[in-house]
Amino acid sequence: QVQFVESGGDSVQPGESLTLSCTISGGVFPIYATTWYRQVPGTQRELIATIFRAGNTDYAESVKGRFTISRDNTKNMVYLQMNGLKPEDTGLYRCHVLLEKALNGQYEYWGQGTQVTVSS
Repeated sequence: QVQFVESGGDSVQPGESLTLSCTISGGVFPIYATTWYRQVPGTQRELIATIFRAGNTDYAESVKGRFTISRDNTKNMVYLQMNGLKPEDTGLYRCHVLLEKALNGQYEYWGQGTQVTVSS
C-alpha cells in the first residue's frame, strides 16, 4: 500500500519561514512528479510547486523567489522550503504524487495535508 506522512505545518507570523515534508512509504515507487498543492475552503486547489523525475521544477508565480521544492530520493521524501511567508500563503498544503506506472490500480495519490497559517 501507498502511504503519505506530511508534517511541518504551523501558525507563524508574516516574514517567517517554514519547511514542509512529505514522506512516501510502502515501498519503492516509479514517481513521475511530486506536487505541493494549497487548498483553501471554498476555493479551487492551487498548484504551488512541482518537481519532476528529471529534477526540473515548476512554481506558482506568487511563490517564485520565496519557495523552494526539493527531494531526497534515498529517503523518499519531498520538501517545500517556504521563506518570507505572507498571509495569503495560508492554507492546507497537500502532497500529490503522480506515478509512471499504476500501483494497486492507481496512478496518483494524495496526502492528508498539513495546515499553514500566516497571521500577525
